Amino acid sequence: MSTAAAAGGTTSVYDERPWLERYDRGQPHDIHPTFTDALQMFRAAVERSPDSDAVRYFDGRITYRELDEATDAFASALLADGFTRGERVGLFLQNIPQFVIALVGTWKAGGIAVLINPMNRERELELLLTDSGATVLVCLQSLHTDIAASVLPRTSVRTVVTTSELDFQSSDDPRAFASSVRRECPGTTDLLELLDHHRGCHPQAIGFATGDTAFLTYTSGTTGPPKGAMNTHGNVVFGSHVFRQWCDLDADDVVLGVAPLFHITGLIGHLTLAQLLGAPLVLLHRFEPALAIETIRSQRPTFTVGSVTVFIALMNCPEADREALSSLTKIWSGGAPIPPAVVTAFASTFGHYIHNIYGLTETTSATHAVPLSGSAPVDEASGALSVGPPVFNTVVRILDEQGRELPPGEIGEIVTSGPQVVPGYWNKPEESARALPGGRLHTGDVGYMDADGWFYIVDRKKDQINAAGYKVWPREVEDVLYEHDAVREAAVVGVRDPYRGETVKAFVSLRPGTEVSEDELIEFCRRRMAAYKYPRVIEFMAEIPKTASGKVLRRLLRDGTAS
Repeated sequence: MSTAAAAGGTTSVYDERPWLERYDRGQPHDIHPTFTDALQMFRAAVERSPDSDAVRYFDGRITYRELDEATDAFASALLADGFTRGERVGLFLQNIPQFVIALVGTWKAGGIAVLINPMNRERELELLLTDSGATVLVCLQSLHTDIAASVLPRTSVRTVVTTSELDFQSSDDPRAFASSVRRECPGTTDLLELLDHHRGCHPQAIGFATGDTAFLTYTSGTTGPPKGAMNTHGNVVFGSHVFRQWCDLDADDVVLGVAPLFHITGLIGHLTLAQLLGAPLVLLHRFEPALAIETIRSQRPTFTVGSVTVFIALMNCPEADREALSSLTKIWSGGAPIPPAVVTAFASTFGHYIHNIYGLTETTSATHAVPLSGSAPVDEASGALSVGPPVFNTVVRILDEQGRELPPGEIGEIVTSGPQVVPGYWNKPEESARALPGGRLHTGDVGYMDADGWFYIVDRKKDQINAAGYKVWPREVEDVLYEHDAVREAAVVGVRDPYRGETVKAFVSLRPGTEVSEDELIEFCRRRMAAYKYPRVIEFMAEIPKTASGKVLRRLLRDGTAS
């Protein structure tokens, strides 16, 4: 019973649940009969709704017809410059329309996009460009001036296209662009000039097989050097359909892009999903709570998916009220554990339930999700909020250290197989074979399945704390800390201790206008946890260090390099 697959896997544990009745129970669910690649999804949206908004960016609008023309021009420019099928294009951008143009335009030229975190510095950028062998880089003017220019001579990049976040909207909102200025970037081509020069050009139509790589998404590097997951066109199509059907979305929905587009959640749960639906994608450049609330109030988005830190920030924003977020009725959160206390508080504040969702870069987003009409159970023993059952066509096993399947309730490593799982890592056959033996992804996440088929993530295997022989999972301690009214964010790690080997240390940021002492918080936890679990040390920080996708950078906390 530790194998589970909703509507079409090897168990039937979900067959009687009403939220799965719309699927063919007992049979694999054929969710992409029409599309073999992501480019087909985009072209279908253009054909269905050419004059509908594809992208909304503050007061700017780009229709599907205009986006089709712009991506044709981008692809034509690449091809005129000698670009050949299978070459890689690096995207070093924030959540702006140019990201969408460059991604789809790369596909139209037969290329593979390389998604690069705009927070990366010189060493990290050079590593990704070198590893991917990218020959083209599209980047913000500021990132070219400050980061890329010094790196590019040591890479295979031969063409650089620069752009400004100030483009594609008519009035620069000072809150979104307080530090933005246009910059000269010698030796590069301006994107607007490139599009204008090739306007009206139409590259020869191409197609992809489902196994062709659509983009390389690099793992966050929280436990080691980043690896380029080869997300295929088949992975992308499947992942996009999962969101559409599991979250009950259609062309009347409006997608709010709060997750970074370079991250797998933003790529699938925002960008390609919107194109599958033929719906508008609302972009914010970078997430800023007050501006996001104003945008939600004016654009009336209905759906979003993002890290829990986004929703914590909205909840703590003075501009937030129930009416402002009234349209946002379909909310999912993934990328980092969701404390049950946050879900309860958000629902109390705004009237909307945050549905849990779980997946990885290597699974092209979701493998598990709480259905729209359901709510996640909380395990009484651990306090963990369920990430939901597996989505359709997905098989998930819980394995012990020897690779044996475990029964419900037993904790082990989560191992996943399905149409969303990548074939491997770019140019890393040994690591691919180790992480994906037989096409099954060994996630490195520890969890279990209950008797009803709901899955729970306990923590990362490498984050477990061994305190005097007792095993402590950071998430359980964090969930207790979140119950305190003064705690805004919390992260727990193990640190060296001469007596216990390791001891539990918590890093905490407080809500504005609140105060609590270290001793008070320690006592708060001591009254609610076993003696070996509660934190012995608490350090207060203004902000907990996180990746752009919202994952806590525990290694920085453990080694004392967090600032």
